[in-house]
Amino acid sequence: MFALFAWIVGIVFCVYLLLRRVHQNRRRAFRGVGGVAPIWVIGNVARLARAYSKKLPHHPGVYILQGIIGVNSLFYKDGVQLFWMGLFPVASVFKPELVEIILSSNTSLDKSYEYSYLHRWLGRGLLTSTGSRWRSRRKLLTPSFHFRILEDFLPTFNDVSLVLVEKLRAQQHRDYVDLMPLVVLCTLDIVCETVMGVNIGAQSGENPEYVTAVHNLGDNLVERIARPLLWPDFLFNLSKTGRCFNRDLAILHGFTEKVIKDKKASLLSREEVGRGGEEEETRLGGKRRQALMDLLLDVHVKDQQQITEQDIQEEVDTFMFEGHDTTAMGITFALYCIGLYPRVQERVHEELEGIFEGDNDRPVTADDVRNMKYLECVLKEAQRLFPSVPLIGRVLNEDVKYKDIVIPKGTTINCHITSHHRNPETFPNPEVFDPDRFSPENVLDRHPFAFIPFSAGPRNCIGQKFALLEEKVVISNILRRFTALSLDPRDKVLLKMEFVLRPAGQIRMKFIPR
Repeated sequence: MFALFAWIVGIVFCVYLLLRRVHQNRRRAFRGVGGVAPIWVIGNVARLARAYSKKLPHHPGVYILQGIIGVNSLFYKDGVQLFWMGLFPVASVFKPELVEIILSSNTSLDKSYEYSYLHRWLGRGLLTSTGSRWRSRRKLLTPSFHFRILEDFLPTFNDVSLVLVEKLRAQQHRDYVDLMPLVVLCTLDIVCETVMGVNIGAQSGENPEYVTAVHNLGDNLVERIARPLLWPDFLFNLSKTGRCFNRDLAILHGFTEKVIKDKKASLLSREEVGRGGEEEETRLGGKRRQALMDLLLDVHVKDQQQITEQDIQEEVDTFMFEGHDTTAMGITFALYCIGLYPRVQERVHEELEGIFEGDNDRPVTADDVRNMKYLECVLKEAQRLFPSVPLIGRVLNEDVKYKDIVIPKGTTINCHITSHHRNPETFPNPEVFDPDRFSPENVLDRHPFAFIPFSAGPRNCIGQKFALLEEKVVISNILRRFTALSLDPRDKVLLKMEFVLRPAGQIRMKFIPR
């Protein structure tokens, strides 16, 4: 018995020495990079675990975000700080010059580990794929996001946003409107029509199972990433969170699969009888343009080797994931800021009155959108303070050298956009909401990687023009008819860290008819 005990103690001691050596070597490789001192082996994970204490009054994401911004602010002059997930280093970067080196690289294109949790939902779509697969898919999809083609979506943006206008009108006599849920349903309707070519009627209460599943999946994934016990698939599937995730995923995938099969059957039927379908299609220079799924199905029918049905589902699910919550938060925070600062709202109203000349009933056109110069500045300033995607994760495939700092190959990089956009060297008085920061004369000398709400470099967001166009149409249709009033100051509106940046509570607003 004593010999067995001695063997166990010896093994534990050897493992201790090995882990200690690994930890020391890894810390030595990051000399010169600041950060909160880690606890041996555990690293800084204990700080993350405390955010999930049941005694805390707010959502864990609130404390995670506050901690990130607070710690990063201590190292803003360096532009980088180190966080240890156990023995594994994660470098947070938030300085334009350093961010440019990383995001503009054609070598370090791999996403960080937490993106792997999206594979069951999104497969190997544009967001999660790497290498030649990502390059070929990006090349295939890029033409469908050209601004001239996106203009064909304007009727959808107008029609769906007017439903939101009527919902706001119906609630004008209440003490306040909880804005975010209404906007989320609006953008979900928009993305379903433009990506899948299907009207799901989210704003009118149709397809409640699908709508609920879309909302729940993101919450469950965030909880998994923040709880190390849920990282293994086996434990995650046994947990309540995992079971809910699998149930909602089956609903989501089942819906997408049905739409793909129905549309493919319709497409093949039309080809067999030798006539072109007109449903959900628009014309541009004599060439038919359809929803994203229709475009991909056209390619699939002509060459099934280039893109399969499974590939189409991955891309459609990816754009459903990326395309509704992000724009919803952009619209929500922009309206909140407009309602909070009367002088800003007055200038927006003056611009819209100059464009529409009192005709508040006609649809927004492409020329109208181009003339919304000040509104665009407002949207960008809202994205600076409230970036829809608060974090970009990469894995370095080469050493990164910046001044006296070397970040070794293989390191996980987190570009915290919330901290990056609050760097006082780039944006003086960073907590002040000032749309004039984005006037042409003020942008001229600013570093091109100082403002990156849609990422930057080769893997920038393919849908950024789509998002800006959608936000302008929805917000202008609201402000042509209402004066917005935000009821809570910014220090009362807590933010939480998830896949998207969202308010931890309600965004309470009133919309007063003009």
